[in-house]
Amino acid sequence: MRVAPRHLAALAATGALAVSIVAPPAGGQPRSGEPPAEDRAYYVLPPGNYGGLPTTDESRDQLPLYDGLTPLRGDVTDADIDAHFLPEDFAPVGATVEEPTGRAGTTILYDEYGVAHISGETRADLAFGAGWVTARDRGLLIQLGRGPARAAVADIPGIDAFGLVTSGQSFVPSAATEQLVSDQVDLIVETYGDEGRQIIADAQASADGVNAYWQAHGIDQPPATVNDVIATTAFIGSIFGAGGGDEASNAELSATLQQGLGPAVGTQAWEDVMLSDDPEAPTTIRRRFDYGPLTGGRVTGSVVVDPGSIQSLDPRQPATIASSSATSPTSATSTSDPEQPDGAYPAAGPVPGREASNFLVVDRHRSATDNTLAVMGPQLGYFYPEIVQQIHLSGPGIEAQGVAVPGIPFYILIGRTRDYAWSLTSAGHDVRDVFAEQLCNPDGTPPTRESTHYLFDGECRPFEIFDAGTLNGTPISFPRSVHGPVIGTATVDGAPYALTRQRSTFGRDGLNLAALKDMTEGNADTSSRFFQAANQFGFTFNWAYASRTETAYFSSGLLPERARGLDRRLPTLGTGDYEWQGFLRQDEHPHDVRGPHALLLNWNNRSAPGFMHGDDEPFGSAHRVELFDQWPRHPTLADTVSVMNRAATEDVRSPVWPVVSRVLRTGPAPSALADRTVAVLDEWIARDAPRLDADLDGDYDDAGPVIMDALWRPVAEAVVRPVFGDLTEDVDGVRGLSGAAGQSIVDKDLRTLLGDPVRGRFNLSYCGGGSLDACRASLWAAVDQVAGELAAEQGPEPSSWTGTAARTRFTPGLIPDTIRATNRPTFQQVLELTSDGRPGR
Repeated sequence: MRVAPRHLAALAATGALAVSIVAPPAGGQPRSGEPPAEDRAYYVLPPGNYGGLPTTDESRDQLPLYDGLTPLRGDVTDADIDAHFLPEDFAPVGATVEEPTGRAGTTILYDEYGVAHISGETRADLAFGAGWVTARDRGLLIQLGRGPARAAVADIPGIDAFGLVTSGQSFVPSAATEQLVSDQVDLIVETYGDEGRQIIADAQASADGVNAYWQAHGIDQPPATVNDVIATTAFIGSIFGAGGGDEASNAELSATLQQGLGPAVGTQAWEDVMLSDDPEAPTTIRRRFDYGPLTGGRVTGSVVVDPGSIQSLDPRQPATIASSSATSPTSATSTSDPEQPDGAYPAAGPVPGREASNFLVVDRHRSATDNTLAVMGPQLGYFYPEIVQQIHLSGPGIEAQGVAVPGIPFYILIGRTRDYAWSLTSAGHDVRDVFAEQLCNPDGTPPTRESTHYLFDGECRPFEIFDAGTLNGTPISFPRSVHGPVIGTATVDGAPYALTRQRSTFGRDGLNLAALKDMTEGNADTSSRFFQAANQFGFTFNWAYASRTETAYFSSGLLPERARGLDRRLPTLGTGDYEWQGFLRQDEHPHDVRGPHALLLNWNNRSAPGFMHGDDEPFGSAHRVELFDQWPRHPTLADTVSVMNRAATEDVRSPVWPVVSRVLRTGPAPSALADRTVAVLDEWIARDAPRLDADLDGDYDDAGPVIMDALWRPVAEAVVRPVFGDLTEDVDGVRGLSGAAGQSIVDKDLRTLLGDPVRGRFNLSYCGGGSLDACRASLWAAVDQVAGELAAEQGPEPSSWTGTAARTRFTPGLIPDTIRATNRPTFQQVLELTSDGRPGR
């Protein structure tokens, strides 16, 4: 039970995540548990590993396992782990069925859960088998995704490649788009030499396996190629492995606040809500890595656009600079709503993304058994077919098991070898920048938004019109500058500019395969070799590493070194004076061994003190990673799963509510109903705020979720409206008052008002304009109003209020099943690796 706020003195002193009130033992001290006789390794992937139509028993057979863990919350036992996960021990589960391929060197055994165990006499035999399995188990996804994957390669503005797949739309690439893919094949060989040639050979053998399956089963599809592999790599990176690129929205918010509040106060308010370098932000590691919002010197190369001037380009319209909609990106979409129904979004707004992955890694010097412990996995979303597949690869130089991406089945994306395991969470690092291209006309006449040229290195250059292909038969084309695709237009001090977006990994997507190759081959057998492998991943991910002797963390991404004179949160002047200067070296990336208190915890939170992620990533004093608390002095594997599972159904706003309650309790409630409502919430928070339907009656088991869902937004608005007033919606459009940013703003402002120790105080006072009495009155008014509305609907006793519990469905609706909502990785590994190297289950 939580008995005190999470913002402890340790957090204020270190800037790192305070996760435990006990210190880890020194190496060699006795533990309370007996070490297991062999490794314990498990995994789970809902709804099931087979993803074809018609469905089979293996399509949904992991749903009971996954859903069964949810109501256990923090009371998971070893027996529960055995019951709710599958073994990940390189052996088939139960009886097997051999899948004939006609290739003598390839053997495929399917176990009772439809997991393929593939062995090959040669490396080509192994990759061939992996391709065959992908065609068999994810053929539907391959057919839906081949075209949209090319859309990801081309960086089409305003088109979400993932949304195209989930909505079943057809994208046919142009020759120019396909050439972008082909060029990467040569780049892989040029960059990696013999290793690169091996990557291409593996890709070709896998494509051969896909084609062989299609031919054997009479499936009429264009032949699979190496280009499909490259495009699939870009597709995965576009969903989970990119960040930044929201400078236009940030700039418009800055201009709007300055216009509404005055230049000085507006700038101070903007700095507060950006949450770009908060020293209280929970971090995975304590080591400081400097990569802040300002690049040094006076800011001369960043621009602030005029309020309301941004117009997004629509690539489905004729490809001119003026083919823009008047939709402001700050209110049209946000990263909290990544799935657009038709795959389109306002191009100049936030780029859709997805992040809810986490890992909890316990170094063996901390664990009860002197063994490494890990619970980790990516939140891939809930789909049928799922966008990864379980697979076991066994061949020359490879013994690995986990999940692979259909289209790249010959390397494990996340999984384990005999001696180590790894996992990824989206980091959202700043690999995308918006450039403001100053428009011009070759004849010297004043430019307009319709101008087709821009200034670069002193020349008035024409935009290239890129023909990307067709979307559902509609031609897709857009202008490009030297930096990237045009995403829209805006004005700066009344002058017209084109906005473009540059991505560091553009044209380099295939190079990421080298990291997965090294991890799959077992080359990351030490932490230093793990760092080298992960650093080859240009996509932005947090990597967790757990071996028999070490635990480690690395945050990857091809991260630009920017010119001096910039504010990374704003668009960069595109005249050629502020180009990228290179990329961060390996040792400049956040990385560590063991971690604070011998724990490595990440839930897409900030990586390290001093390190700013993408300009679209607000990291403030409150973050859901704080829910990974209540660690025993010496945790067991069951303890580690319990910490994860309790947090998975804990309301993410629970760390902030005690501060709100403290402000309320500095004075009397306006009514008995309001007083009782707060008491019910306080008691629910003390029980770790469960959002759960354990008895499956369709309703939440507690009143807390219903009250919090109705109350949080009015509370957040009550805090910020004294300063922002009618501009509150503009702030919400960029920073999201209902999400982590809003929680951080409320948390820091109220703690400051209460006189608590606060690092990195805001420039302005928000709630009550800095008056505790006025703040308390506004918060009580919000509670009183919400409580009255709920009482009118459900009766006078707050503890009896309830509502329909959230359930998760599988997009796009090919299967009818639903499960209890849980904030947990989709694919998940549970591991205990013995320190003396005894492999086994």
